[in-house]
Amino acid sequence: MEAPAEVVESFTNEDEEEEGEEIADVERTHAEIEAEIEKLTEEKGGPLRVLFLSADTGGGHRASAESLAKSFQMHYPGTTYDLLDVWTPTGLWPYRTLVPAYKHMSAHPRQWKLFYHLSNNFFYEICYDFHTWLTCERGIRKTIESYDPDVVVSVHPTMNNVPMISTRKVAKKKGKDIPFFTVVTDFGSAHTTWFQKGVDGMFVASERIRKLAKKRGSVADDKLVMSGLPIRHDFAVQAERLGDRTSEGGREYQKSVRESLGVDAADDRNVVLVMGGGEGVGSLSDIVDGLYAKFRKAGVDATIYVVCGRNDKLREELATKCWDTVLRESHLPKKKFLPLGFLRPHRSGRIQKALDEAHAKEKAEEVEGRYHAPGRVDVVGLGFVTNMAEYMVAADVLVTKAGPGTIAEAAAVGLPVMLTSFLPGQEAGNVNVVLDGGFGDYCEDPDGIADEVSCWLGDSRLMAEMSHRAREVGHPHAASDIALEIGQIAHKRRGKAGDVATS
Repeated sequence: MEAPAEVVESFTNEDEEEEGEEIADVERTHAEIEAEIEKLTEEKGGPLRVLFLSADTGGGHRASAESLAKSFQMHYPGTTYDLLDVWTPTGLWPYRTLVPAYKHMSAHPRQWKLFYHLSNNFFYEICYDFHTWLTCERGIRKTIESYDPDVVVSVHPTMNNVPMISTRKVAKKKGKDIPFFTVVTDFGSAHTTWFQKGVDGMFVASERIRKLAKKRGSVADDKLVMSGLPIRHDFAVQAERLGDRTSEGGREYQKSVRESLGVDAADDRNVVLVMGGGEGVGSLSDIVDGLYAKFRKAGVDATIYVVCGRNDKLREELATKCWDTVLRESHLPKKKFLPLGFLRPHRSGRIQKALDEAHAKEKAEEVEGRYHAPGRVDVVGLGFVTNMAEYMVAADVLVTKAGPGTIAEAAAVGLPVMLTSFLPGQEAGNVNVVLDGGFGDYCEDPDGIADEVSCWLGDSRLMAEMSHRAREVGHPHAASDIALEIGQIAHKRRGKAGDVATS
């Protein structure tokens, strides 16, 4: 039986009226959100034109600039930015060869070590600043002027003195205030050319760097900000969601991330993330072999994820390798290396105690003829990873070289770190950050690395302590804090300049 036409029409009209009201509500909601965003943007001072100074001498400088740029755009919608290498297009020889020279020397650590230490002094800084001012300042000034920035941010040690002078001249010519900031992207040690007392503000990642800025650059206290190292926004998001990885909520969240990455969470295996390295005694492949053999023999169930990046050869090698052969060859006599801690005697007492206890237990089991059931171990080679924050949340231990950005990212999510190598010079101090912070250790010997990581995974209290120590060092919101503060200062200065111009 059909409903009367007038009833159908009545229901239809009511539905249309309700749908119209819902659409109007949605439109009002969108309008309210847009109005709120516009209001907040106006209160903060509106969009900015930000000019970052950097060069591709290692990935950390560009990564820091990109993380800061994203934070500027979040705090000041409509902000635009550019990344400028002042030496390659405008510098004379040898300054224009900065990028290829660094790539060559970083591939030959002894050459880089010699250059770094010969140049890391006051005399070199004076000569360098004077010569670059004499030969390159005019070209740098013209280039900066062409970008017409509202604020200039240096994230590179060689781009502070002369670019700062050029920025001041551009500001005077244009009749506006263009503040100049330095964000030091080193963690434990830094080259003397980072520190110029004339900057409008300097953001540093650690107390070590703050002391260097005061000692070498005579930078005033009111210009120094202990901000932490700017890292990718993904890490701030993941750090918030994860919280304390040793808590029940943290473990549940880690389990959900593992599931999203394809790790069998029900298996309850340990996850070890390996990346970088290769400069020390043993390549990345040797380190992975050592971990695999040790875990199998010690009865440790684990999945080893190896970040190969663009190294397709390594990824293919891991995928086709006969791991049973690796296990058999691990019993053969090997070259003896210096004992763990020989070069780093100030290792955390808690870590050393755990190692001593693990070694004593292992010897006792050998004497009694007791052996572990073979550990279940998988090795997975990863290509270029875009969701590194998720992999660090999923991992229990990170094995890596001592790059400042990687250490800062691990600390942000409370991940214990085993360092395997460092580039002499600026990365040497990063080792001390981890050791003094008590959230990891340093070792170059692949077998020593494997012994220690295996020991960590078998000691839940030690792992929890290292995770808590890492979080104390971590600053997941550093990029956001830096961008917000620079923006506030830039807008304040721009407002004053506008008042002077109209008076």
